[in-house]
Amino acid sequence: MQSFPPPDLVSYVGLILVTDELQAPADFLIHRFLHLRLKDSKQSQCLFISVSEDMERIKAVASKSNLNLSQNGRFKFIDLNAHLEEQPDNSLQDSRLRRVFDVVTSELYNAQGGEGNFLVILDDIASLEWLGFSVLDLSRLCRALKAFCLKERATLVIRHHIISPSEPGILFQHLLQLCSYHVEVRPLSSGRSGAVSGELCLHTGPVESEPSQQLIARPTALQYRLTDGGAIFFNKGTSEGVL
Repeated sequence: MQSFPPPDLVSYVGLILVTDELQAPADFLIHRFLHLRLKDSKQSQCLFISVSEDMERIKAVASKSNLNLSQNGRFKFIDLNAHLEEQPDNSLQDSRLRRVFDVVTSELYNAQGGEGNFLVILDDIASLEWLGFSVLDLSRLCRALKAFCLKERATLVIRHHIISPSEPGILFQHLLQLCSYHVEVRPLSSGRSGAVSGELCLHTGPVESEPSQQLIARPTALQYRLTDGGAIFFNKGTSEGVL
């Protein structure tokens, strides 16, 4: 049976971009990054910055993996909407996003995990664009977060929703230029079935000149099926009921 993401990717120092589509949301993968990091590295500190994800749901999903986030001092949740609402609507966009960056850096500096033991998840950047923040300001935020995480030798995972795969948008292009690895979660071209929920690929970003991960191209995409207990991964065409 296949597995994803590999341990070296979960602990990779740099920016990992995760993209998904409406028919194949990557919620399960974001949760797997979180769960695997907390389980595999007992010294890790995980900072989950949420725009649209509910804390109670995150805890409920984690409980299925035998993780009690309520009593886990290594997990920190930040409701980004709450922080943005604290600032007046007439505040400059860049100053409001600067506040986001300051919150993240403050949390990482205050954590006790030590250098190289941080996982930062931003879920998701597209919702901030829908809230009216400009592509330029969001790109600057991501660039600043990446630079800070590299300095602290932390893993940064950013999820971006793609509405139209044929026209992924300018923000996606900016993120693609910043990332070391791009995990592409997408639906089957034939549509979702009971046996296969979707598939994923792993591409290298332009800043990773010598990839240390085994890449997964679209023709050999890793397929998955979502169950109550999580995701099951398998090679293309090897799931029961799939030709």
